[in-house]
Amino acid sequence: MSVAAFAACLGGNAMAEPVVVRIASHVSALSPEHAQSQLFAAEIEKRLPGQFEFQLFPSGQLGNEKALLANLQAGSIEMVNIASGVLKLDKKLGIFDLPWLFTDRAHVRRAMAAGLEDAVRARIEEVGGVKVVGIYENGFRHVINTKRPIRTPADLEGLKIRISGGKFRQAVFKDLGATPQSVPWGETFTSLQTGVVDGAEAATYGFYEQKHYEVAKYMSLTSHVYTPSFLMMSNAFYDSLSPEQRKVFMEVGRQITDAAYDLSAQLEERYLAEMKAKAEVNTVDLAAFQAATEGVRAKYEESFGDEYLKFVKSTRTAP
Repeated sequence: MSVAAFAACLGGNAMAEPVVVRIASHVSALSPEHAQSQLFAAEIEKRLPGQFEFQLFPSGQLGNEKALLANLQAGSIEMVNIASGVLKLDKKLGIFDLPWLFTDRAHVRRAMAAGLEDAVRARIEEVGGVKVVGIYENGFRHVINTKRPIRTPADLEGLKIRISGGKFRQAVFKDLGATPQSVPWGETFTSLQTGVVDGAEAATYGFYEQKHYEVAKYMSLTSHVYTPSFLMMSNAFYDSLSPEQRKVFMEVGRQITDAAYDLSAQLEERYLAEMKAKAEVNTVDLAAFQAATEGVRAKYEESFGDEYLKFVKSTRTAP
């Protein structure tokens, strides 16, 4: 072997193969979570070129939310980006199931920046045994149904609504006269079509990707719940990184926050425009809904105090 060939061989052996990092999600490639994961991967490549190969698995390819979280905790997957399932780690995180907690996306961002994100991040890491890389947005949730426009609380009376989330979200719809139904997300279209449920609540992209507008004519912009998305890594994967890599991963997770929110807003605007072309979309009497569900927020505060709520209350109006 020539000296040149030998040197080339040595050089090739010295170059480490990139580490494969899977980022899995339960929602589709149309979701904010997928866009956020792409953004994160691109920024890591800029900071640590050639060191990692990111492979994204949307649409529940590697399991539903519950399975993804369990596998992350077990260290059998490197990263996930999921939403409501994280809230089930601890009842205190049920704050994100409270109705009309935030006035709009700008309010969310103010509350998170004021300390809510750090408090929630610390709680998830404590009770979940995972590393929280970033907290972004899954979106405000609305209601679609086959019967009528929802404009006031009375319009929900008697409707069977497919609902995800914890007990506080269930309580919201019960207080408004609806009957919460537990139906797998993938079966919601058929359930709407056959009358098993009259409606469903979800983020706009969820209705759009599942084509619920084909079987449910009325979409009401209730914005009743805001759900974050959580980009997380397993402790095992975090421990496998070098100190520099750990630093970069955590820095990038925070640095892309503004861009992640902007991406989510752009996606919602796009999908809402599509929905308006396919279904009847209406606004609602928010004050009436807020008044009808005050008791749910009061019950949360009685049980878990105002540690999280104080960030929401203090940032309700822009400075």
